[in-house]
Amino acid sequence: MKPWHKALVNSDVTLERAIEVLDKAALRIALVVGEDNRLMGTLTDGDVRRALLKQLPLETPVDQVMNSQPKTASQSWTQSRILAVMEQHELLQLPLVDGEGRVVGLINLHDILNQNRRDNPVFLMAGGFGTRLRPLTSQCPKPMLKVGDKPILENILMSFVEAGFHRFYISTHYMPDVIRDYFGDGEKWGVNIKYVHEDQPLGTGGALGLLPHDEIDQPLFMMNGDLLTTLNLHGFLEFHDENRGVATMCVREYEHQVPYGVITSEGTQIKSMVEKPVHRFFVNAGIYLLDPTLVKSVKPGTRIDMPTLLEQQIDEGKVVNMFPIHEYWLDIGRMDDFQRAQTEAQSTLNG
Repeated sequence: MKPWHKALVNSDVTLERAIEVLDKAALRIALVVGEDNRLMGTLTDGDVRRALLKQLPLETPVDQVMNSQPKTASQSWTQSRILAVMEQHELLQLPLVDGEGRVVGLINLHDILNQNRRDNPVFLMAGGFGTRLRPLTSQCPKPMLKVGDKPILENILMSFVEAGFHRFYISTHYMPDVIRDYFGDGEKWGVNIKYVHEDQPLGTGGALGLLPHDEIDQPLFMMNGDLLTTLNLHGFLEFHDENRGVATMCVREYEHQVPYGVITSEGTQIKSMVEKPVHRFFVNAGIYLLDPTLVKSVKPGTRIDMPTLLEQQIDEGKVVNMFPIHEYWLDIGRMDDFQRAQTEAQSTLNG
């Protein structure tokens, strides 16, 4: 964050003094404050030009020239929410205020867009029918079901936006217009969104054949559109880059307890008895990083699921790695998962 303190100017100064502060701070905005640094208004180059066009004297009090109802951001806002407001109102700067209206910072659009900016493409799979969630999905695609006040797919999108990603592709099949109408081209979030549509379901891997392969120039994130997770995306990408595989699959540890005593034997003789043993496995978490060469190997119209595609790579001697995730993860596949998301996931994702 730039040295915003230099942009502060008292509300009782003249326009001339405010212009001096505006020029010296070089932030293209002056923050007009009253007692205890409470924000009274803002002064931009445009405000100054309008005052000069009206032939107002430089001795004019700044509070007669400033924007007395500026847009502001709260300390509690997420970066994506701040970005959305700035994009919506075409703002280059946005004052940051606390609960009492005191200035505590100044958000600069350029800084947000370039902070941790990542150019890796992100492919979100949103074409499923969600049959196990009917009747909720009878008139709404599963990724558009709301968790709290946002659709599942928007929660996923925001997690990537917060991490600096801006190139998105969304696959659609069931009720595609609902998804397209909501997300548009991504302008609301300051990102770019393109769509690929499956006329017939091609499987989770087959949709890769519909992507514009000439645009896939870096490892591609691929994620099911019905997951909620707090996965460290930067850590996942670093792991993939360091381990040099054609693909990396996120995996979760899954426990299965046998509800009976398990017997091992030789012939008719019992050798051991274990009461209700617990078996642990790694299972597919539905999140991948894929090398561009793998993405481009899937031809348009190919019908294949991701596990089969990766098995083929392994059979060919290619390296496919796994990335165990310990962070929060919820697959919203059934009605009880959806109900769980309304409480558990909501508090986790916001907390």
